[in-house]
Amino acid sequence: MRLSRDVTGVQLVKALRVLGYEISRQSGSHIRISTEKNGTHHVTIPNHDPIKLGTFASILDDIAGHHKLQRSELVRLLKI
Repeated sequence: MRLSRDVTGVQLVKALRVLGYEISRQSGSHIRISTEKNGTHHVTIPNHDPIKLGTFASILDDIAGHHKLQRSELVRLLKI
């Protein structure tokens, strides 16, 4: 499955609310989000427009691993 190349940091943060992620802090252009679902998990997302493809893929892999999903399942769930 191909990843979208035009996802912004803000769009990704909003989409991840489905999995219980909330903004815990922001430092400059980086947003840290956290969830308590399936144990505590923190992710830092660059507030860039758009997020670089490799960075985007790495973030999705990290989140998918925490929630025991495949990346393609996560993308479908987030609708991005």
